[in-house]
Amino acid sequence: MTIESDRRRFILRSVALVAAGIAITSAGHYLTPPEYRLWHGIFQRLYYLPVVYAAIAFGWTGGLAAATVAGLLYVPHIFTTWSHEQHYAIEQYAEIFMFLAVGLVTGVLSDRERRRRAELQATAQQLGQVYRELQSTFEQVKRADRLSAIGQLAAGLAHEIRNPLASIDGAAEVMEAAERPEEVRAETMGIVRKECARLNRLLTNLLDFARPRDPEWRGVDVGRVLASVIELVKHSAGKGVRLRRQTPDQLPLIWADEEQLAQVILNLTINAAQAMPQGGEILLAARASEGGVVIDVKDQGAGIPPEHIEKIFDPFFTTKDNGTGLGLPVVHQIVRQLGGTVSVGKNEGLGMTFSLFFPQAPGDKA
Repeated sequence: MTIESDRRRFILRSVALVAAGIAITSAGHYLTPPEYRLWHGIFQRLYYLPVVYAAIAFGWTGGLAAATVAGLLYVPHIFTTWSHEQHYAIEQYAEIFMFLAVGLVTGVLSDRERRRRAELQATAQQLGQVYRELQSTFEQVKRADRLSAIGQLAAGLAHEIRNPLASIDGAAEVMEAAERPEEVRAETMGIVRKECARLNRLLTNLLDFARPRDPEWRGVDVGRVLASVIELVKHSAGKGVRLRRQTPDQLPLIWADEEQLAQVILNLTINAAQAMPQGGEILLAARASEGGVVIDVKDQGAGIPPEHIEKIFDPFFTTKDNGTGLGLPVVHQIVRQLGGTVSVGKNEGLGMTFSLFFPQAPGDKA
């Protein structure tokens, strides 16, 4: 109702403006003495203003209507005032045809522009509808993706728990036999403890993946973290595994959680050591990069098959016999939570390099 009333007000206002413009111009012609020919020329051109406005507002029909009215009001003035100057009078009559031509051409162009604007508005509405549908579809896909992820987590967890439970069940059957030798009982208890530790590790990793704690943000010295990780790993890295740290003297602090960063590098270092059963060197390197620090964990292991590169950060994906498939997903999640990025690439020689980027600590100018 409001749109319709606004439209009516616009039509009435436009008609009133066109009528007023033609009337004032005509009055100027009739009230101005013939000897003021310059003023008559000005009034003659002023007719174009209401004609053009009518054509813009109402299209070619409005433009022709306004030009016709202007011409009908102008003709008596030409006949009464300029009939004694035949040549000049003919020029004035010809001007009326120009009124009609301008009104028609302007109106046609206005109609074309109006249609184009309507088409654009219709297209915009269609695009808006499509966008809303896409948003709705996207939300549905996200919900479906979350449900799928939950299903994958549940399926993977069930699969990983089944094996140690079977081992524990078998050990319990052995323990039930009273006549079993003491060494068998001790070996069986060792299996139970080993599988319980495996289950505890699996559930710990799952909780780290599903509910990571909030970071405790502060400026972190990357070199110190790398040194602490090497101290932790060097005694259990395995025979023939060498660890080396490479950091510049001046390295900016990064904005992170020191404990979580150490956990990430520790996980990657342990993975690197497990990838080198025959020994080799693990390089923990850090370097300044634009806006932050890059940390590289480089090994000399067998590497990762190309077809597995895209899957290594997926929950429960593992190529290890005793792996949980949650170590690298936890790494990826913590790095992302700290505002960093993680990438992996094959070395020119042996092994792989995991590269981490973390932003520089606010205010650090090192």
